[in-house]
Amino acid sequence: MNYILSQLRISLIAVILLAVLLCGIYPVIVWGLSQILFPDKANGSLMKLDGKVVGSRLIAQNFTGAQYFHPRPSSAGDAGYDAASSGGSNLGPTSKKLIDEVKDRVAAYRKENNLPADAPVPTDAVTASASGLDPHISIKNAFLQAGRVAKARGMSEDAVKERIKIYTEGRDLGVFGEPRVNVLTLNLALDGKL
Repeated sequence: MNYILSQLRISLIAVILLAVLLCGIYPVIVWGLSQILFPDKANGSLMKLDGKVVGSRLIAQNFTGAQYFHPRPSSAGDAGYDAASSGGSNLGPTSKKLIDEVKDRVAAYRKENNLPADAPVPTDAVTASASGLDPHISIKNAFLQAGRVAKARGMSEDAVKERIKIYTEGRDLGVFGEPRVNVLTLNLALDGKL
């Protein structure tokens, strides 16, 4: 009986010490180091204008006006772009509902960007990302929207395309992913707020 009680005491002390270490000390150290080494990323990569948070570079926002570049469609939440409901639609590639949604999005994209009926449309313009909150669009998608944005802003299409080039982000670590454009950053730059 003494052996069992001694083992129980040792186990209880080990659990308490590990809880203090892993649930208290370790998180505080990681939080402190992140605040010192990269505070912007540790706090959500928030974008502020005049001291007011206008968004995050990491989470898509819905821009609908003709003068703005539009992000990828979103399935996050009932109305989309809900950061509290991150996730895809769970519709598979053979889903009739998904096929119909994509067809409708293709037609709407061509119409709003004044493209011919047979013009290829970038996949990211008509499909949601897995999270439903991808803040980036492809370069091709951005260039196809440039004409509409330029016309709505009274700018030359070349000037808008130059902005796209300036705000294009390269591959991560020079290898991973594709070059892309952050929609929030580009739209704020076009508004003259960056």
